[in-house]
Amino acid sequence: MVLKTFGWSFAVTALGLVAAIFYGGWTAFGIVAILSVLEISLSFDNAVVNAGILKKMNAFWQKIFLTIGILIAVFGMRLVFPVVIVAVSASLGPIEAVDLALTDKDRYQELVTDAHPSIAAFGGMFLLMIFLDFIFEDRDIKWLGWLERPLAKLGKVDMLSVCIALVVLLVSAITFGAHAHQHGGTHADKAETVLLAGIAGLITYLVVGGLSGFFEEKLEEEEEREHEAEEQAERAGKPKSAVKLAGKAAFFMFLYLEVLDASFSFDGVIGAFAVTNDIVLMALGLGIGAMYVRSLTIYLVRQGTLDDYVYLEHGAHYAIGALAVILLVTIQYEIHELITGSIGVILIGASFLSSVRRNKRLAEAGGDGGKEKAEVSSGV
Repeated sequence: MVLKTFGWSFAVTALGLVAAIFYGGWTAFGIVAILSVLEISLSFDNAVVNAGILKKMNAFWQKIFLTIGILIAVFGMRLVFPVVIVAVSASLGPIEAVDLALTDKDRYQELVTDAHPSIAAFGGMFLLMIFLDFIFEDRDIKWLGWLERPLAKLGKVDMLSVCIALVVLLVSAITFGAHAHQHGGTHADKAETVLLAGIAGLITYLVVGGLSGFFEEKLEEEEEREHEAEEQAERAGKPKSAVKLAGKAAFFMFLYLEVLDASFSFDGVIGAFAVTNDIVLMALGLGIGAMYVRSLTIYLVRQGTLDDYVYLEHGAHYAIGALAVILLVTIQYEIHELITGSIGVILIGASFLSSVRRNKRLAEAGGDGGKEKAEVSSGV
């Protein structure tokens, strides 16, 4: 099972490390290895959240996510995206931006650093919306019951997540955006840039998330109708309408996953510049890490880990909320990648341990009473 799921990741790791040696010797090998570990540590919460979405998709779309999706993740976000940032922020053509990335790495890093406020605002708002929509939803299973129960009641207020996100964006633009961090340790007023980028992130979430949710609901409705009329449809030999809707639903969920992955990758791409400004080494190291995140997502789905450890998804979403705040704070202040990665690992680790304790209590309780079982399921 492990080899089947992580086989491609192992192969990509070997090829990437060998390529690094040929490109820049053992120093490049070490840099790529460090970047790989950095990407995995920063994106573990991404894998957990992705698994929660991917388990709703069939084997075909899971394969698409692991193949075409990884191409988008590696070449799109880890190679093309940093070049596009420079091209847009410096008003350069694509060829000029690539040439700059390969020939003048210091200047390239400066331009990416100067573009960080807009990147952080876009990614921060997208991730913040994911977190807010999660904590304001009333769920049967609650991890931190003392916090999640009152928040679920507040979630009944329409558009509360959007209102809070806009307030956070406004405060971030006025405070952090007015003193945005630039290369050389200087600061500049980029409040307007932060506002525009943050609104773009919010709109992206609403559009992509809304479409995926709409088609998912349509799929569920059609599946119920299909189940009721299954025998009649088979006798008539007509194609099932749910097949087409499943394709739409899966497509938009796939699109949502890719945008989600892009938002998670912002901190990894920016953090990679603390290790190296060589775009080739960045692509190799972050690409290897992204491949493991994809494989880990598939592994969690196939093993049913989220069903066995029910608080993992909670921990991952709290990590998303922490990452969203960190991205917004980094508009003005530099935060070490070790802190960013550690927060996510700690939250997910705590949710895992809570899940283990819950399972143990349920096993001890046996089937003696649904009341005790319900209390254990609701968290603390």
